Amino acid sequence: MTKPIDPITFAVLKSALESIVDDMAYTVMRTARSPIVRDVLDYSTTMCDAKGRILAQAKTVALHLGAVPDAMESLLRHYGDDLHPDDVIIFNDPYDGGMHLPDIFMFKPIFAGSRHVGFSVVICHHCDVGGRVPGSNASDSTEIFQEGLRIPPLKLFDKGVRNKTLFDIITKNVRLPDLVVGDLDAQLATCALGERELLRLVEKYGIEQLEAFLEEFLDYGERLSRKAFAAWPDGTWHFTDYIDGDGFDEAPIPIQVAVTVKGDGLIVDFAGSSPQVRGAINSTLSFVKSATYLAVRCTLDADVPNNAGLYRCIAIEAPKGTLLNPNFPAPVAARALTGYRIVDTVLGALAQIVPERVSAAGEGGNSVVCLGGYDKETREPFIVVDMINGALGARATKDGIDAITNPSQNMSNMPVEIMEATYPLMIDEYALRPDSGGAGRNRGGIGVVRQYRLLADEAVMQLRTDRYATRPYGLFGGEAGLPSRNVLTTAATGADEVLASKVTRTVRKGDVIRHEQAGSGGYGQPFERDPARVFEDVLDGKVSVEFARECFGVVIRDGAVDASATAGLRGEARGAA
Repeated sequence: MTKPIDPITFAVLKSALESIVDDMAYTVMRTARSPIVRDVLDYSTTMCDAKGRILAQAKTVALHLGAVPDAMESLLRHYGDDLHPDDVIIFNDPYDGGMHLPDIFMFKPIFAGSRHVGFSVVICHHCDVGGRVPGSNASDSTEIFQEGLRIPPLKLFDKGVRNKTLFDIITKNVRLPDLVVGDLDAQLATCALGERELLRLVEKYGIEQLEAFLEEFLDYGERLSRKAFAAWPDGTWHFTDYIDGDGFDEAPIPIQVAVTVKGDGLIVDFAGSSPQVRGAINSTLSFVKSATYLAVRCTLDADVPNNAGLYRCIAIEAPKGTLLNPNFPAPVAARALTGYRIVDTVLGALAQIVPERVSAAGEGGNSVVCLGGYDKETREPFIVVDMINGALGARATKDGIDAITNPSQNMSNMPVEIMEATYPLMIDEYALRPDSGGAGRNRGGIGVVRQYRLLADEAVMQLRTDRYATRPYGLFGGEAGLPSRNVLTTAATGADEVLASKVTRTVRKGDVIRHEQAGSGGYGQPFERDPARVFEDVLDGKVSVEFARECFGVVIRDGAVDASATAGLRGEARGAA
């Protein structure tokens, strides 16, 4: 008979699980080969039980992990009765458990003797998986077949035996096979670490005791989530946000949500969102679920565990044939942008329910600048996929955070030194973008500028950016952040060309690509901001004197706040209102 789990043992096992997935995350970072995994940190790690339910998540890309339940469903459908010790399964097919082709899922079933106890899971964004463009991440593909190598759920290792055929297919279809296989090796090492550490818990506590804890841990996550939702008012709240076109049509693309609180659960319905589009910003339903879980999780207390218990409390609906649940063979390579906007949209609705727990909109999700080509002499390929993380929105009690990943990404900007040492690029500028954060009682975080100069003879440039027309929203009187902007300066003519938000084109040696990222939204009325805080922002170079006057009503003269002029300006504004 299994002993009841006492509170101390429960806390120890909870911390042990959370430590395992974080150790897995560090293992990926230390062993990966490609900069997009090793330096940008575009990967995730988690542990699941034998039924495929998420037990714990590392502090990695949260947008990956809520898609794991659908991926596990696909894996178990293919291999439910054919899983053995030392098996390793991989796949990336968005229409069979995946999200988009560069994200390769890897699962290692864990056995204690003959008993299946769980899975190690690692997801990495690989630098290239073939297809029509370097990096396999273009927003202007028009069907999945253009986007790269589709891998259905297949065994990379079968009872420890390496699947040479599958490795050969992968290496023959990607532009940088050494890096891709190197990152697969990092995933393998990480899965093995997760297996080892979970089996240590089995050895110490016994399989029955551990499985009893896992059930209780999932129930605990559900209880805490339901307790939080039960305190929210019943009702339905709506919000709509937009993506600035798909690269073919610049008309705004709506994402519409209705969040219904009913007792101790939520219904999140995306009816009314855009039909699927021609470009590759369509999103699989699994990714929509992941973005929704993440947005809701951001409003809960820190002690709510990141496990499948939360998912039991949330029903998610998205009509088939829409941007958020497309029909095959719709392209999905750039679906991350849509995921970021889903997070913004759901948070916009939740801000009406729990305003003190929601920040204003961030920069809109990371901007992607991809440059790929070949060395003129050696014909060796190069592919840089730079994911620029920008700014966190202002909060009820604090300013936004400047030049930092927002919660839906949890990634890092690639260091300039790594980029210049690895690729034929010079970074002319990497800086904060003054005045980009939305004004408010609490100011929005300011975004960043990256400026690249191509040193190779030629490259294919892909830009996946957004928040051009629809700026990151502020909350409760806070202003929107400054919109983003792309500029190409052609070396041959020296002329500047303002580019669209989503572009694929050829650039040549000496051409300069400049991306000015959007800032995030402000929170609360701007004229309620303490003039001393505005003055501090001016001294730090985050806000100009002109912006301080126009947006905050703060007059600065002779290196100080003019209190009388400020009071007069703010008084006039209140009178006019």
